[in-house]
Amino acid sequence: MADNSTHLQPGEQAPAFSLSDAEGTTVSLADFVGRSVVVYFYPKAATPGCTTEACDFRDNLSSLAAAGYDVVGVSSDPLEDLQAFAADEALTFPLLSDPGHDTAKAYGAYGDKEFGGKVHTGTLRSTIVVNPDGTVKSAEYNVDAQGHVARLRDELGV
Repeated sequence: MADNSTHLQPGEQAPAFSLSDAEGTTVSLADFVGRSVVVYFYPKAATPGCTTEACDFRDNLSSLAAAGYDVVGVSSDPLEDLQAFAADEALTFPLLSDPGHDTAKAYGAYGDKEFGGKVHTGTLRSTIVVNPDGTVKSAEYNVDAQGHVARLRDELGV
């Protein structure tokens, strides 16, 4: 398996990004200056684990927002898939399309993973919390979809 030496560390500047959301609107990290933002990477819209994780974020969005945290999801899915996923699951936070994996790579959320006994290269389920000043508060890689948002809320004191 590949070495993911690009993993972000707390205190580092989070890489800038500008990606299209499900509606085709450009969303940038700079849009969140002054607020904390949870940037989570997921492999594929509408798959069981990704749906579990997205719905967990949806169900906890108001408490995260009340504590000053915005949420954005990032995958390599095309805009049409993101639109359908957002509509099917009533997701009210931005889902961003990273078709070339450039943002996932910059965040250390792209690499080798094992699935079904085989190694595949792709988006790694990862969550990076960015402080209001654009620095990394925390970075977790290869997280489990089930229970992840609850653990994140505990860590953030939300």
